[in-house]
Amino acid sequence: METPAPIAIITNSTHLLKSFSSKSFHLRSPSLNSLRLRRVFDLFDSNHDSFITVAEITRALTLLGLDADTSDLDSIIKSYVRPGNAGLTYDDFVTLHRSINNFFFSLEGVEEAGCKEEHNEADLTEAFKVFDENGDGFISAAELQKVLGKLGFTEANEMGRVKMMISSVDLNHDGRVDFSEFKDMMQALQ
Repeated sequence: METPAPIAIITNSTHLLKSFSSKSFHLRSPSLNSLRLRRVFDLFDSNHDSFITVAEITRALTLLGLDADTSDLDSIIKSYVRPGNAGLTYDDFVTLHRSINNFFFSLEGVEEAGCKEEHNEADLTEAFKVFDENGDGFISAAELQKVLGKLGFTEANEMGRVKMMISSVDLNHDGRVDFSEFKDMMQALQ
């Protein structure tokens, strides 16, 4: 299958991409390895048929509070779906992810260490904001539970497990995760 040029994605999806006003899709972090990308695929594949359809992606984005223009999304997805398939296979999803990631988030030339650190810091800040729903600078157990529930994680059904997740990274034992603790946890995963 010939991979569509990233420029075709821009042409077909200007409105869709503008709807994602933050850089939270800037997924250059090494911690997003193939295992995690597989987990994202599996979360999007809500009926577990090994294909991600436009409807499934739209549902997942809506649950995350992101609006998407279905026609633009449909155009993007179809350009990566192999003939005869109902949607994106995992390999198609990986190709789409790499194409979008490379086009939108690769910097001209070689990145200097300081520039790369600034981008990683911005990525972490955006990720933190997803969990810190009330914007108070902390991730509470209730906020974590709500986001886990939106993403379909069964851990969200048990507050005890959610509190254990919080306590495992809560270095100052205040019952919440601040940005510094979140950053330390994410960097340990890399």
